[in-house]
Amino acid sequence: MNYQRKTVVASVAGLTLEGMDIMFISFAMSMIVAHFHIDLATGGLISSITNLGMLAGGIIFGILADKFGRVRIFTYTIILFAIGTALTGLATNIEQVYIFRFIAGLGAGGEYGIGIALVAEAWPKHKQGRASSYVSVGAQYGVILAALLSAIILPTLGWRALFFVGVLPVIFAYFVRKNLDESPEWLAAQKEKRVAEKLAKGKLSQLFETPRAAITTISLAIMATVQIAGYNGLMIWLPSMLQKSQGLSVSGSALWTISTAVGMIIGMLSFGQIMDRLGAKRAFGIFLLASASAVFLYSFAEGSAGVLIGGAIVGFFSNGMFAGYGALISSFYSVEVRSTATNTIFNFGRAVGGLSPILVGFILQNYDMKVAMAYLAVLYILSFGIMLTLRKSNPNTAKNYMERSVS
Repeated sequence: MNYQRKTVVASVAGLTLEGMDIMFISFAMSMIVAHFHIDLATGGLISSITNLGMLAGGIIFGILADKFGRVRIFTYTIILFAIGTALTGLATNIEQVYIFRFIAGLGAGGEYGIGIALVAEAWPKHKQGRASSYVSVGAQYGVILAALLSAIILPTLGWRALFFVGVLPVIFAYFVRKNLDESPEWLAAQKEKRVAEKLAKGKLSQLFETPRAAITTISLAIMATVQIAGYNGLMIWLPSMLQKSQGLSVSGSALWTISTAVGMIIGMLSFGQIMDRLGAKRAFGIFLLASASAVFLYSFAEGSAGVLIGGAIVGFFSNGMFAGYGALISSFYSVEVRSTATNTIFNFGRAVGGLSPILVGFILQNYDMKVAMAYLAVLYILSFGIMLTLRKSNPNTAKNYMERSVS
């Protein structure tokens, strides 16, 4: 296996485990709410605190990865993530759940951006869209794995046993450290004096060092926020809502989740190809507008077939474009700040967008599914408008990648 494939395999596996853990919360939510006697908004706070941990972990470990190496810090984040997940199963009150989920978020937040940076530095720019899609699909493998494990474990062993599966990433971390070399581009950059000088100036400041850079960073952060808000709004509460509105069992809601995840996987793989061919702006434009339409129309779906097929279509568009964010963000920043930028921007989106389960839980508790879906549709329209403003500050970095014409 060559180095390019190794980076993809390692990043896919890491994101699979992360996606599995996030969906554990979704499937176990009703049990956790009942066990600790909390309301829906308080339950939604579990996911929000996890995302706050991801923001902190993204910044901390992004800086460390840019300074000390991708692979070394990548393995540390996976181990921390595994510890936080396993400890969640030992929580005796909701406050401990919050603490352990924050710890898991620290590791998960660092892992994503480092993996994307490894892939971005291993693959040529004209193939980074599809490479990013290969990695992002890992989260949906995790969704499917979580659905299967939840259907097996929850009815028999309960929600605590589900989180004990979180120790498995420790084994994965060992093999990553043993078999994956450091990024050649990062190693080469460390030899240049200018990198050391930039490190001394402070990493985060480079994301805002010019007006154009600041606008770009803020725009990308808003788009990432919408992406996470949409994903969380759909995946955290809908399984529970379908159990009530459609009379689905845990196994039935797991089938919906698998159907939606399959749609997401196909959407991600398709988006990577479309992004490499048409450019990021056209690809995101198509998928954002289609997401707004699909999400709103899905609120009118009825019957088992409508719920399953509609879920797959929504997943295809709304989360298909998740595959492009790694390549999109990486294309705006140079190697010495790439991991920091990717982690900071995307995990900011996770932290703010992670508040979506609280708002969606409030909407569902006081209104209905149609209002919740209309809220998500408006978010995608907002992201579309922000996307139109994106410009490269350095035309030589990747302008053609942003606005590639069909060839």
